[in-house]
Amino acid sequence: MGLIPHWCSYVAGKWVDGDDRFTVENPADETPAADVSAAPVDEIERAVVEARRSFDAGVWADLPAAERAETLHAFLDHIEATGEALVDTIVAEAGQPVFFAEGTQLRTGLAAARDTIDLYLSMAHEESNPVPVDELVRGRLALSLRRHEPVGVVAAITPYNAALMMGFQKIVPALMAGNSVVLRPSPLTPVSSLMFGAAAEVAGIPPGVLSVVVEPGAAGAELLTTHPAVDMVSFTGSTTVGRAILAQAAPTIKRVALELGGKSAQIYLPDAVEKAAGGAMAVVAATAGQACVAATRMLVPQDRKDEVVEAVSRVYAGIKVGPPSDREALMGPVISAAQRDRCERYVEMAREKGGRVAFGGGRPEGLEHGYFFEPTVLDLPDNSNPAAQEEIFGPVIGIIGYRDVDDAVRIANDSEYGLSGQVYGADVAAATAVARRLRTGAVNVNTALFSAYAPSGGYKQSGLGRERGTDGIRAFQEVKHMVVGELR
Repeated sequence: MGLIPHWCSYVAGKWVDGDDRFTVENPADETPAADVSAAPVDEIERAVVEARRSFDAGVWADLPAAERAETLHAFLDHIEATGEALVDTIVAEAGQPVFFAEGTQLRTGLAAARDTIDLYLSMAHEESNPVPVDELVRGRLALSLRRHEPVGVVAAITPYNAALMMGFQKIVPALMAGNSVVLRPSPLTPVSSLMFGAAAEVAGIPPGVLSVVVEPGAAGAELLTTHPAVDMVSFTGSTTVGRAILAQAAPTIKRVALELGGKSAQIYLPDAVEKAAGGAMAVVAATAGQACVAATRMLVPQDRKDEVVEAVSRVYAGIKVGPPSDREALMGPVISAAQRDRCERYVEMAREKGGRVAFGGGRPEGLEHGYFFEPTVLDLPDNSNPAAQEEIFGPVIGIIGYRDVDDAVRIANDSEYGLSGQVYGADVAAATAVARRLRTGAVNVNTALFSAYAPSGGYKQSGLGRERGTDGIRAFQEVKHMVVGELR
């Protein structure tokens, strides 16, 4: 296994090796995956100051969009060329199967990043506003223009479960829009994100325009969310941390974009119940349930609930759990001992509140090392159960029965979250009608799509703003109104 050769932060065009180091653990075997240099807080401060300088000087923002696009394609080319070492790094620090690290994080992430560049270039960033004729006459107006301009300095904070993909999702639209960016990845999986610094160096992105800072704690992240020179914070992670970021950003009135937790529902209409077992597989395979969009609440007709619980249990019994080195393993570990403990705790809470463990619920036999947890099926009596209300972020699915379609919609919407959802039905029109009633930022009807052209984001406590799509690009832009008239 050959990891990427970068172990310290990239600040304003230079690699910075601090005095303090921290160990990144391999969650599949609990061994050290990497020994990383922690960025001193004053270097994170310097990353912000240099980002501010680079933006205000216009060394990147004032370039024609086509030139920014050319440089960013070179940036992506370098990442693609180092793909083998990058995949090995993701596998080592995140414990994810190779097929997910390579196929989803790297290949899908790169494709979406390139499509984001194309999407930006296809959009109008200066548009005329319609103006009533009488205002044209009275105001001697020649033009009323709406300009979309870069926000300025963006702090991008990414999660451990998809560090590379989330990095693409924030860095590329932000840079394409002309911003300067300071990226701070999760301390649990920081190494793969250092490739963004290496790619910036090779592609010739001007110093200060993109910095990548790594740390074992949260002092640097707090600096980024409070620093007056930062104009925007883009964060993906838990709702708890998202609330803290909102409070930290409030005194300086920063723009904040948050993609937070979820407790998404997958609804099976009576004519599609036989599809439930396949939908359950998608919750845990590859990610071990560590995905904010994972549909961990399965809603099925009450009179067929026992049938579904049995079918899903059979499917989960067939999932091979193991380290990424086992090519037959469909599911790896969760990220840490604390996360495994969280899974155990919520399974026990589900039992205490009347739920039944139909399959799994503990640590798999034969895996003495690593933070493994069995794919788990919970038969839940209703939606008030803690396992139905709280985001567990592990390989645990809860199955709940509904009386009729109205009851299914009520249960799905009975959540503080609203990030994603799924509806399955042979009658596509009926399934789509149900999807329209769900209070969530995205709904998949009988299929799924991940695209640079389609937005994602949450309702309620699942976040603010959108990523990907035109909305995701506009999130990194301010709107300026310009009125132009003749001098008389």
